[in-house]
Amino acid sequence: MPIYHKLGEIPHKRHTQFRKPDGGLYREEVMGLEGFSSLQSILYHHFLPPRVLHIEDLGPAAPEYVDFGPIRHRAFATADAPIGGDALSARQVLLGNRDVTLGISTPNQSMDYFYRNAQAYEAWFVHEGSGLLRTQFGQLNFQAGDYLVIPFGVTWQMQLATACRFFVIEAASQIEPPKRYRNEYGQLLEHAPYCERDFRLPENLETHTQRGEFPVHVKVRDRLSLHILDHHPLDVVGWDGYLYPWIFSIHDFEPITGRIHQPPPVHQTFQGHNFVVCSFVPRLFDYHPQGIPAPYNHSNVNSDEVIYYCEGNFVSRKGIERGDITLHPYGLPHGPQPGATEASLGKERTEELAVMVDTFYPLHLTPSALKLEKPGYMASWLEGSGA
Repeated sequence: MPIYHKLGEIPHKRHTQFRKPDGGLYREEVMGLEGFSSLQSILYHHFLPPRVLHIEDLGPAAPEYVDFGPIRHRAFATADAPIGGDALSARQVLLGNRDVTLGISTPNQSMDYFYRNAQAYEAWFVHEGSGLLRTQFGQLNFQAGDYLVIPFGVTWQMQLATACRFFVIEAASQIEPPKRYRNEYGQLLEHAPYCERDFRLPENLETHTQRGEFPVHVKVRDRLSLHILDHHPLDVVGWDGYLYPWIFSIHDFEPITGRIHQPPPVHQTFQGHNFVVCSFVPRLFDYHPQGIPAPYNHSNVNSDEVIYYCEGNFVSRKGIERGDITLHPYGLPHGPQPGATEASLGKERTEELAVMVDTFYPLHLTPSALKLEKPGYMASWLEGSGA
C-alpha cells in the first residue's frame, strides 16, 4: 500500500553524509520505479549494494505454454498438487499471458537462499499456513487469508512456520488499490471496501553486518541468475519511502452489497495493467423480496475470468472443491449451473471465500495446468451431468 513509511535510522536530509559509529559512510540507495517518476524508497546500507563475489546463469525462467485447443471452460484441481520444497521450488505457473501469470505453490520447507524478482510484482495469497517474510525493508508475518504483495526488486526470503498453500500472482506492472477507491492525494475514500488501517507494513528491521558467501537468486529478462554476495543481503540500517512489501488480509475486505445482485467490480481488491484482482468474502445476499442471490449468466466479452476457490460453498458452482481453479475464457457465456439459481432463492448470506483474477487478454495454459485439469467441467452446465 503506497503510503509513507520508515524504519531504522535515517539522516535528516536525503543525499547527505550519514556516518557509522566508526566514522565510515553508510551507502545510500535510491530504489524507485518508472525512472524516478513513481514509487520509491531510500535505503542506507552497511555495504555497497553492487558488491557481488560470483555470478552464474541458472537458466530460463519464462513459463512454457501449450495449445489451448477448442475454446471451453476449464477447471483444475490444485489440491492434488504435490507438497514439498520451498516457496519458489514448489511454485507452478498454470496460466499466463504477457501481463500476468497465475499459479500455485505448496511448500513445506523454508528457503536457505534469498530471491529478488527484478521484472515483476508478486502477490502471494496465503490459503493455508503461516510464516515470516524477511526483506531488506524489514519483516512481515503472514497467515492464512493474507495477500502478501512484493514489489519489483525486493530481496526476500520466506521462512515457514507450517506447510503452506499459496495462490500466486506475478505481474509485469504494479499491484495496487483501484484508482476509484482513492482521492487525488492517494488516500482511500469512504466508499472503498478497506482503509489504510487494514494494511500491515514491514517491521522489525534486520541489520546484518556478517561477511561470507550469501546466495541471491535474481529473476530478470525471463532468466534466473545466481549472485553470491560477500556480505549479508539484509544490511540496511534504515530506510523511508513509499516502495516496500505489504500485506492485506482478505478477511479485512468489507463486502459491498445491495438490494439486487451487485456486479463483479464491487469485489475488486487490486488493479494491475490489463488485469484486476477481486475477493469474494462472506456477505449478506441481496435483500429485494424478489431478488436472486445467484449471479446472472454473463459473457466475458473482453476478459478471461479465473477463480481460486478457498473455503465455503460457492453458490453458483457444483462439483468444485476447496483449492480448485476455474477458467472461463472470453467468447463464452457462463453462470450458475443447473439448479443453482433455484437453490439460491431465499438464502440470506454466503460464507464463500475465493480470489478472482480477470485478465483483459487471453490466458495460456502450461503443461502443469493440464496435469491438474478436471475433465468434463464444460459439461457441468448440462442437466443430468452429475457435476
